[in-house]
Amino acid sequence: MHWTKSKSFAIGGNDGSSLVASIKEKLIKNWFVIGIGVVILLAKTNPDIGRKGGPLKPEITIKYIAVSVIFFNSGLSLKTEELKKALMKIQLHAFIQIFTLLFTPCFMWVLLKFLADFNINSYLLQGLQVVSCMPPPVSSAVIYTKTVGGNDAAAIFNSAFGSFLGIIVSPMMVFLFVGSSAAVPFIDIFTSLCMTVVVPVILGQIARVFIRGWLDRTKPPFGTLGSVILLAIIFTTFCDTFSNTSLDIDHYSLVAVALIVVCLQITLISMVFFSLRRAAWLDLRPADVVCAVFCSTHKSLTLGIPMIKIIYLGSEYLSYLSIPLLIYHPTQMLLGGLLVPTIKTWMNEQEKLLTTSAQPLENKL
Repeated sequence: MHWTKSKSFAIGGNDGSSLVASIKEKLIKNWFVIGIGVVILLAKTNPDIGRKGGPLKPEITIKYIAVSVIFFNSGLSLKTEELKKALMKIQLHAFIQIFTLLFTPCFMWVLLKFLADFNINSYLLQGLQVVSCMPPPVSSAVIYTKTVGGNDAAAIFNSAFGSFLGIIVSPMMVFLFVGSSAAVPFIDIFTSLCMTVVVPVILGQIARVFIRGWLDRTKPPFGTLGSVILLAIIFTTFCDTFSNTSLDIDHYSLVAVALIVVCLQITLISMVFFSLRRAAWLDLRPADVVCAVFCSTHKSLTLGIPMIKIIYLGSEYLSYLSIPLLIYHPTQMLLGGLLVPTIKTWMNEQEKLLTTSAQPLENKL
């Protein structure tokens, strides 16, 4: 009898240990999603710490240092042959740029025609149109693609190329759909992009030549480092959002715009994902689809806010026009982080299916 009880107790103990181990494993696996929630709560608790002009000086530490580190990290970890191969994915690049800078503004224009009858603040609606014209971000899309394990080389190219293209195309689209009040200093924005995106990637590639052996031996956690930096970007973004006094407008319009942004992003992500996963004629791998999902649907806060301030210089409604982008950026960060585990699982399953389907052919050869 005594032995039976001991056995039962041992089994119960093993079940408890396995449960704790399972929970611990899930927490570790989803640490990034949990981290997003933590940094948002921290930003809500004390937004002055990470807001622009605050103690952390995000206008320097995040805008320049963090973004530069992200792209130096990408250049260091990216194999040159992969970058060359990514440049040849012309159909992928064309899809991402057309979807981001042409389809999305047109789609928003049609949507706003429908929303015009819903008594939402007209300047917030104009701000939504302005958001739709913005280029892809220079950091988040790359990091999310890299975190999932997608084609980060293509993500780097599209983020950099889309940002440069956006300097010209975005103001033109804003002027076409909304109107403007000033010219955009292309040289200043171009210089900033060179210093924070192109130069760090090139320096990373140069450094890789000299320490390639060390990188192959040690395999540094580039993905983890990028995720930590992204959490810092999310923190400062939400600090800016929570500390912005312009958010004190009528609650109906604010909630309505927030819901529109969430629904819009889910719609755009679904459009990209379901259109590309079945588009055999584009010859895209699952890793390419992951790249397109993030690069096609994300919008740049780093470029967007300065561009809005320049285009609408002196406008008394500047804060209203900026609010949709301030909502859009944290939302894409949050949705992106939540989608990482699901998209990663899908990509891995699809890659396994492709590998399995190719086995018979390879055996025959």
